[in-house]
Amino acid sequence: MLMFFVGTWRGLAFRALAAIAFGILTLVWPGITLWALVVLFGAYALVDGVFTLVDAARSAPGARARRPWHIVEGLAGIAAGVIAFVWPGITALALLFLIAAWAFVAGAMRIAAAYELRGAMPNVWLVALGGVLSIAFGAILVITPGAGALVITWLIGWYALFLGVLEMALALRVRQIEHQAEQGISGMRPAAA
Repeated sequence: MLMFFVGTWRGLAFRALAAIAFGILTLVWPGITLWALVVLFGAYALVDGVFTLVDAARSAPGARARRPWHIVEGLAGIAAGVIAFVWPGITALALLFLIAAWAFVAGAMRIAAAYELRGAMPNVWLVALGGVLSIAFGAILVITPGAGALVITWLIGWYALFLGVLEMALALRVRQIEHQAEQGISGMRPAAA
């Protein structure tokens, strides 16, 4: 059940690494051009969407009720990435609202997953915090669209970096839980007949 909501630890780790790399690249080159920002964002959203869909496809058969939400989140990421690549000349304001919409959808999905996981996993607050951070980030982008490009670039970079670190912590925790479950199963002995 745990894998259905958060995915495999490897999928989470790849998503986290993509977010961290996107955040670092954005912060290292704060004078980045709009085109480069579109390409970086598009690559990140595409990778995140693909791994979300892969995790949805691998989810436990008994958890089919939540699968559509993961598919929506994955498709939203892929759509955001494709739009960014198809129209690289997109205006700063349109990109801003595209990123904000994606952050709202991803945040809502993370909060819903945290609610569902609240009794099944310790430290589920990492999932919820990632969702709250995503929604807050989207709200800030919508509220302050006239902010300078440099400020928006830094905001996007710090958001991606912080979210990536949270997802990496979650991936490591999921890996630990999977390892403990494997040890528990391999340590069980069949009952004598």
